[in-house]
Amino acid sequence: MRLKLLRRRLTISAPRVIVRSHLPWPVRWAAAALMLGFSGAIALWAFELGKDIAGLERGSAEELARLRNDVQQLRADRDRATALAHTADSLIKAERAAQEQLAQQVKQLEATNLALRADLGFFERLLPTGGQDLAVRAIQVQAHMPGRLTYQLLVMQNRKGAPPFSGRFEFALAGTLDGKPWASGAPQGAQSLRVAPYARVEGEIEHPPQAVVKTVQVRVLDDSGEVRATQIARL
Repeated sequence: MRLKLLRRRLTISAPRVIVRSHLPWPVRWAAAALMLGFSGAIALWAFELGKDIAGLERGSAEELARLRNDVQQLRADRDRATALAHTADSLIKAERAAQEQLAQQVKQLEATNLALRADLGFFERLLPTGGQDLAVRAIQVQAHMPGRLTYQLLVMQNRKGAPPFSGRFEFALAGTLDGKPWASGAPQGAQSLRVAPYARVEGEIEHPPQAVVKTVQVRVLDDSGEVRATQIARL
């Protein structure tokens, strides 16, 4: 039996034997880490050396500084443009307010001018004239709506130093109604009047809405009913 085993070991059919060196695993890990670190250091050194040779790091820093300066300049330009826009907006608002104020003043001046013209036309005959002691210097009548007239009346004493006049005045309307001649007195009748030395009266006269008024006559009467002055206004 021993002889057979010895032959088997010495012949070709003997089992293969592998010789391996056995190292502890901590040593293996330390060796691997050391080699990886060494490889990484070489790679980093090669990369930095390549950047220095190509001049990339220096150019990047200069480009970054230039871009920062450009950003600051753009921000300053934006701030100036914003300030100018706010200033222009304020000026435009102030100009609009001034224009609106001027437009209102123009309207007020136009209204005042019209009122002065009306007063001038109303008082254009204020100067005393010879003849009667009392006269109707001006009468203005306007139709603003159907069935209603507005009037302004100026009665003045012609003689200086005359005592105040007390009496009344009344209107007589004439025109057409339904295509036929028409005449009527004012519905309000005679109204009291005092002149010292002049009196300005204004008011409204009502009439049938269908009537077309062509003339308005005013008569000034004293307390006894005598007509002291008269005037006619045509529409």
